[in-house]
Amino acid sequence: MMKVLSMVVRLLVGEPVCSSACKFHPSCSQYAADAVRKYGPARGSLKAAWRTLRCNPWSRGGVDYA
Repeated sequence: MMKVLSMVVRLLVGEPVCSSACKFHPSCSQYAADAVRKYGPARGSLKAAWRTLRCNPWSRGGVDYA
């Protein structure tokens, strides 16, 4: 189950969304994978979605671990 969800996360929140110009560390896809691993599929997916919404030109960025 976790492998399938991990693959879906990689497809939906791939590196092109937050490429090398990403203001956050770790990258959005790595954050999503860590959040799903740490909090489980439901809560981890919500945290990943919230992080992806914050990954925009107007955010300050910074270090944000799951």
